[in-house]
Amino acid sequence: VYFPKLVRFAREYVISTEDAENIVQDIFMYLWEHRDMLDSLTNTNAFLFTLTKNRCIDFYRQKTRIDSQKESLDNLQDRELKLKIEALMQDLLTRAIEHLPEKCRQVFILSRMNGLKHEEIAGQLNISVHTVQNHIVTAIRKLKVELKDYLPLFIFII
Repeated sequence: VYFPKLVRFAREYVISTEDAENIVQDIFMYLWEHRDMLDSLTNTNAFLFTLTKNRCIDFYRQKTRIDSQKESLDNLQDRELKLKIEALMQDLLTRAIEHLPEKCRQVFILSRMNGLKHEEIAGQLNISVHTVQNHIVTAIRKLKVELKDYLPLFIFII
């Protein structure tokens, strides 16, 4: 007699019929386990609806806590994945740079890794600024070719 009424009432709180039915079933299990207290109730109807309301509130508290924990875990997994991808990308880039011709690699590292200007590199290596530019263009072209299969990883991490 009470089950359909309590489910309808619980649905006002939890929206999902399945969740409402589970909550009401849990209430009836609780009542069965504590059936000795039913004799002392003066207003069974009020007790059942209050119990249902409280269980619905508990349901949302628990759901919120679980959702929050899940979100924290998802964020942690995302950060961990990004760190692994960054490490992989760094390794791929390092290996690709190692495959560059010696002078080209040296110019590229001084320019892109150490942040030196073309004039500074030219002075340090005793070559022309035009040669520095050519080495950088060559390095970028070769790196693009060597890393083309990994482009989605580089885009993912940005």
